[in-house]
Amino acid sequence: MNGRTLVAGIGNMFLGDDGFGGEAVRALSAHPLPDGVEVTDFGVRGVHLAYQLLDGYDTLVLVDATARGGEPGTLYLIDVDDPGTGTVAGPGPEAGGAVLDGHHMSPDAVLALLGTLCAGTGSRPPRRTYVVGCEPACVEEGIGLSRPVAEAVPRAVGMLRDLLRDDTGGTDHRPLHELRRSS
Repeated sequence: MNGRTLVAGIGNMFLGDDGFGGEAVRALSAHPLPDGVEVTDFGVRGVHLAYQLLDGYDTLVLVDATARGGEPGTLYLIDVDDPGTGTVAGPGPEAGGAVLDGHHMSPDAVLALLGTLCAGTGSRPPRRTYVVGCEPACVEEGIGLSRPVAEAVPRAVGMLRDLLRDDTGGTDHRPLHELRRSS
């Protein structure tokens, strides 16, 4: 596969476990990655992420704290395009949601903005979008991850490496459902 992949850490490091995405992509950056894979910690700069995606990526992997009701530290692999795996959802401005704020953009807001930008520029959004999420224990003010979320970072790196190998034509061809959830 010749497509480019962007692995984007997102979240606010000043809100405890919301810093999971940044920690996970920093740890991932220490490993060799397939050609065509870029890894960036976007933090709370969702608008920058949307503009970066205009450069043309085949696959987007968002790494973020993701509250889905599991035990803190539970990892999730969500295929945003597959309704059976869940979605990153929330009301947008047109549905009475929050007004666009470049420093507080959730993944769904980033993807909605990207759709608008692509329509206006003739660009193409990523063909596939995944979220590697971690169930947070605490997202209150404070720097540093809780113990269960910190312990999940190496497992998330393994999950990301498996996903990237599979997505870029590597030798690990486990079905997506086997990678889907790890606790």
